[in-house]
Amino acid sequence: MAGPRHLRTVIVGSGFGGIGLGIRLRQSGWTDFIILEKEHSLGGTWRDNTYPGAACDVPSMSYCFSFAQKTDWSRKWAPQWEIQAYMEDIAHSFGIVPHIRFGTEFTGARFDAASGTWEVHTRQGESLRADALVVGIGQLHYPYIPKIEGQELFRGVQFHSARWNHEYDFRGKRVAVIGNAASAIQFIPQIAPLTERLYIFQRSANWMIPRGDRPYRKWEHWAFAHVPGLAKLYRARLWATLELFLLPVIQQKPWAMRYYKRIALEYLETTVRDPELRRKLVPDYPVGAKRILISDDYYQALNLPQVRLVTDGVARFSEHAVVTKAGEELEVDAVIFATGFRTNPFLAGLRIEGLEGRLLENDWAEGARAYYGITVPGYPNFFMLYGPNTNLGHNSILFMLECQFQYILEALRVLEEGALYLDVRPDVFEAFNQEIQVALQGTAWARVDRSWYKDEAGRITNNWPYSTFWYWWKTRHLDRSDYRIVTAQELEVRETEPALPLAAGAAR
Repeated sequence: MAGPRHLRTVIVGSGFGGIGLGIRLRQSGWTDFIILEKEHSLGGTWRDNTYPGAACDVPSMSYCFSFAQKTDWSRKWAPQWEIQAYMEDIAHSFGIVPHIRFGTEFTGARFDAASGTWEVHTRQGESLRADALVVGIGQLHYPYIPKIEGQELFRGVQFHSARWNHEYDFRGKRVAVIGNAASAIQFIPQIAPLTERLYIFQRSANWMIPRGDRPYRKWEHWAFAHVPGLAKLYRARLWATLELFLLPVIQQKPWAMRYYKRIALEYLETTVRDPELRRKLVPDYPVGAKRILISDDYYQALNLPQVRLVTDGVARFSEHAVVTKAGEELEVDAVIFATGFRTNPFLAGLRIEGLEGRLLENDWAEGARAYYGITVPGYPNFFMLYGPNTNLGHNSILFMLECQFQYILEALRVLEEGALYLDVRPDVFEAFNQEIQVALQGTAWARVDRSWYKDEAGRITNNWPYSTFWYWWKTRHLDRSDYRIVTAQELEVRETEPALPLAAGAAR
């Protein structure tokens, strides 16, 4: 190969993925990179989701980078504002902020095989050149609002939980919440006591267990900060506990499913007074088939006299009401959509053009796929963070991101050594994805027809079916034999070689 090559990397998104990779790039000696951020502040989903009660459902000590361990979390389960503050702190302390171009929205990119570079486009009209392109916008990026008849006629206030209206005063108001999953169970207990009437529209019940949250004590903060290795040991214990007890639920181990079902039903029995309401809150699908939720106060909020759980479903809106499928007209002043995010198709609205003019949206027409969620054949020097089939149902996504950082760094070293580009082999890619889909069919996620883990065809495109240890083991090093590595000299030879003569009798 040729001598060392100067690399320029463009990263899209300043959430945990973009910031973390930026830190690892600087630590590895690469400083010629920029992070494109369409908003005017960093943080990704933790910047956008500011609803009351917003918090992480992964323990705080696990929800930070191992290379930037925070030991003074206020609580066992960090609130949104503290996670956002952590991200801003590490971005400043590791010198990442000067690399971020705020107010610059990535719209797409085209790969130029001759130069081995990406031409990156922004909505602001810029055209940037990059040796490597990394998209780290994540899976929970575009809020999803279902189309409901008459929605444009409704005269009250309506907004999505990820675009919270902080100016709205809930005191004495009649409010409808459409959705009852991870976000809803966090903000409902915060607004319910303020309302005159609160209707919660539940499409399906959730398996829910207590969070067990509490503030960290002063002596714990002191110990984490001053006892050598304690914070790392505590973090490792949290990781191991989640691997050993939650992963078996996803993999449908009978003992684990029985264990969590018992905890969930006992929690429901002891916190919800009304027997009829309890009946409505028992899911009709196996434990783990949808996200297991954790809360210390959602069930308690349902006991309030002004709160009503509605299971009939929404038929339409009128000017002042939400009309159920049973025909009941419920007058409300505001509607909050707690309907999650549009996770499929992946990278919607972005035009990624690879070798020979191929488009990623076309290659993903039957579902998003990637090699370890990171690379796709035909799109050299293109990498993803938190890509297809890397979401978790049992542990911290930051663990997966750190694995992806390491893998991408090794790919960049291949380029630095003089390679023009590297492109994952189609046969390796296909074999991996076939294996993943077979494994996913044996998980609890395959036992429900609809969830945000699946695309419209029912293919599980979001989740990882194995342990995080297995993912680390497979991505700890980039296997160069998995890739077609092209040098400038090889490309030049290919382009100058005379065409082979056609065999006798061949079509002309």
